[in-house]
Amino acid sequence: MSRIGKLPVAIPAGVEVKLEEGNVITVKGPKGTLTRKLADDMNIAIEDGQVTVTRPNDLKRSKSLHGLTRTLINNMVIGVTQGYEKQLEINGVGYRAAKSGKKLTLSLGYSHPVEMEDPEGIETVVDGTTKIIVKGIDKEKVGQFAAEIRTKRPPEPYKGKGIKYADEYIRRKVGKTGKK
Repeated sequence: MSRIGKLPVAIPAGVEVKLEEGNVITVKGPKGTLTRKLADDMNIAIEDGQVTVTRPNDLKRSKSLHGLTRTLINNMVIGVTQGYEKQLEINGVGYRAAKSGKKLTLSLGYSHPVEMEDPEGIETVVDGTTKIIVKGIDKEKVGQFAAEIRTKRPPEPYKGKGIKYADEYIRRKVGKTGKK
């Protein structure tokens, strides 16, 4: 049995979970509403203030989807109650971020500023000039947008310049040494 899949997902107060035809689940909470189509072969039941996921058989595909389905539902419940956020840091001389309306402008040492528009349901906050916080209720979208920002200038191993996650460790390399 899947260790994660067999755990029930508790539905906190103020959160409404609806299951529709074809395993379409809708989670409504204080921060917003999320809807997702889950795998058809999983059996999802809502009872006694919790969601349980069971698998129909022990095929490899069913075992794989069991824990995934439960985790996706749990992420939706956490998203509508607490929300998700990713923190990015910009390192480098002259590298900075600025925010105007829904537009994030990054100066990353290129000949032009890099401009990015906040996607639907995602909010970016610039703290100072070197910290970017990506917030939202959908874990997948928050992580994806944070990754897109990071790809504009990934950190390099020699000086550590670039955009990195706040909790990311950059393994440093030693540069060239001169001839004697």
